[in-house]
Amino acid sequence: MTGSVTAEMTRDLLARSLMALMQTRALDQVTVKDVVALCGLNRRTFYYHFRDMYDLLGWLYKKEAINPLVACARDETWNAAFINFLKWLRANKEFANCACRSLDREYIECYHQTMLTVLIRKEIDELNESKGVAEHRKDFLANLYSITFTSLTLQWLRNGMEEDPERLVDALEGTLSGSMKLALRRCASADRKSART
Repeated sequence: MTGSVTAEMTRDLLARSLMALMQTRALDQVTVKDVVALCGLNRRTFYYHFRDMYDLLGWLYKKEAINPLVACARDETWNAAFINFLKWLRANKEFANCACRSLDREYIECYHQTMLTVLIRKEIDELNESKGVAEHRKDFLANLYSITFTSLTLQWLRNGMEEDPERLVDALEGTLSGSMKLALRRCASADRKSART
C-alpha cells in the first residue's frame, strides 16, 4: 500500500468517526479525543492530518457532498447531478446543517460555488448558443449562475430543506434555460461586433 493511500484511509477513518459522533451530539461537544478513541487512532495521528475539528469537518463535507457531485457532473445533466446533491444534503440533514453552521460561511460558499461552476460550465458548453462565445464570457456566466445557485442552496438549507429537490431544480431549470440562452446570444453578438471593429 502506498503512503498516499494509507493517508487517505486514515483521514477517512477519522471522518467516519466524526460523522458517527455527530449523530448523537453537536460538533462543539465532540473532542479530538472522542474521534480518535472511536476509530482506534491517537491524537498525534489526528493532528498530522488535520489542524482541528473544523478542518476535519470541512474535509468530510467536501469529500461526501461536493466531490461526488463534481465527478457525476461529467456523466449526468446539471439538473440530475444537482438533484442528487440536494437529496444527499437532505438525507444527511443533521450533518449538513452542522457543517453549514460550524464552518466559515465563505468556506461553504466556496465549496458550493466551485462545484456548481463545473456543472453550469458544462451546460453552457453544450448549448448551441455558446458557439462563437469567448471563453472568458462563458467563465463569467458560469460564475454568475453558480453564485445564484449557491445562494439558493444555502437558503434551502437554512429553511429546513422543506422544498422538494425535484421541484426546486425544475424551477431553476425553467429560469436558467431561457436566460442562459439569451445571455449567450448577447455575448456572441457582442463578440462579433468587437471582432469587426
